[in-house]
Amino acid sequence: MTAAPALPGLRYHLPAPPAQGTPTEADVVVYGATSGGVTAAVRAARDGMTVLLLAFDDHVGGMSAGGLGETDVGRPETVGGLARAFYADVAAAYHAPDPHWRVEARVAEEIFERWLADTGVRIRRRQHLSDVVVQSGRIVELRTDDGGRHRARVYVDASYEGDLMAAARVTHTVGREASTTYREPLAGVQPSTNHQFSRPVDPYLRPGHPDSGLLPGISPDDHGEIGAGDRRLQAYNFRLHITTSAGRVRYPRPDGYHPDRYELLRRYIEAGVFELYGRTTPVRGDVYDMNNHGAVSSDHIGANTNWPGAAYPRREEIFQDHVRYQAGLLYFLANDPRLPAPIRAATRAYGLSPAEFTSTGHWPHQLYIREARRMVADYVVTQHDAAGRSRPADPIALASYVMDSHNAKRVVVDGQPRNEGNVQHPLTAPFGIPYRSIVPRAGECENLLVASAVSASHVAFASVRMEPVFMMIGEAAGCAAAQAVGARGGVRDVDYETLRKELVRTGSVLTWPPEQEVRA
Repeated sequence: MTAAPALPGLRYHLPAPPAQGTPTEADVVVYGATSGGVTAAVRAARDGMTVLLLAFDDHVGGMSAGGLGETDVGRPETVGGLARAFYADVAAAYHAPDPHWRVEARVAEEIFERWLADTGVRIRRRQHLSDVVVQSGRIVELRTDDGGRHRARVYVDASYEGDLMAAARVTHTVGREASTTYREPLAGVQPSTNHQFSRPVDPYLRPGHPDSGLLPGISPDDHGEIGAGDRRLQAYNFRLHITTSAGRVRYPRPDGYHPDRYELLRRYIEAGVFELYGRTTPVRGDVYDMNNHGAVSSDHIGANTNWPGAAYPRREEIFQDHVRYQAGLLYFLANDPRLPAPIRAATRAYGLSPAEFTSTGHWPHQLYIREARRMVADYVVTQHDAAGRSRPADPIALASYVMDSHNAKRVVVDGQPRNEGNVQHPLTAPFGIPYRSIVPRAGECENLLVASAVSASHVAFASVRMEPVFMMIGEAAGCAAAQAVGARGGVRDVDYETLRKELVRTGSVLTWPPEQEVRA
């Protein structure tokens, strides 16, 4: 039995009708229609390949078309190739100066859909991986739970979770490495100063009585030793499109709503802190991108630990729990009579944008999977790359945003709630993501490229994980896939110099400063 939806029509796992006919054939199959999946498919198609893109639900574009309206761009000069073209198309759609880094979800998806149609990429929707057939170190068939069978010369895993990579038994990891693993000062358990409690709040069900138990949202775990590794992940949430317009949609009451879930937040407000809209950024006109901000906000801290390796029914439960938590939080703030009237009025001044996510009650269909599995390849991108101490010889893209990892757990320290795990650390300079970090180790899978769950430590992934970077990595994966097919070889056999020249020829930026780039 799958979890009941918290909001009408909003599901993670949407059933598809049974597949018909013989297995599909393509030069390249891309699993996951994230932004990087789209650019991988488009690039491979532009390079002459037949391409099949398998979308997990009804939509394409991942978070770039799933509510993330404010782009975490870092240094604009580092964004090249198809990623740069995407933001140019956004500017054209808005009749605005090029590039335009803020975009409404429906506008982003329209651009991605047009690109796919223009390049002749075939799309199958509601495609959920069920199995892969691997023979002699190569994937020969990808199977989906609708009975579909998909065959290709090269596969690209562009899912945020690295599901295809894991099914092919490629080495990977989940969670936070210890600081000793790669000698990273920011690794493992970290004290948080950002999005932290700034006032005392009693964390117990009966104030002053630890034996009564902890309030919802607080873990009984210890804070942990600084630098210790674990399997925890930075928190997930939904990035909402909200508006102050007269036509705004009231925050919905989710099925299963209970106000007691937000008692910690109520007490924090009672202590004098209300910070709900601290990261509400204008996107277009009176439409805003609402992100997590503060000690108790839209990040459902600690609720995602089981997501990466969970089967689809369990992921559905986790997905619906995230919907219930975040929708319930907004409903609570807008309606609970125990809250001060100004708090309720300030919350109700905004509502969901009526133009967005019309098939799911104006709530995003895409959960923000900030981090899940990560491949462990011959090259692991680490904090040393971000600090400029390592410079790979085979870059395919640049990362330039700060190392940005959200809190991983909420615990009690000295009788007070404390969030743990937030990292906000600047880079020394933009750093290269090497081709070796998207290719499995020798002998593991010679016809698979990984475009999202790349080989990086938890700390470095906190910068790599930004959507423009995923688009650039996806494009490089699509270009490499086409070269591997053309040479009738494996992805490890792709000649880097040939790949580099092709990427540079089409506008990719691979070195920093960019003026040092050797043009082909």
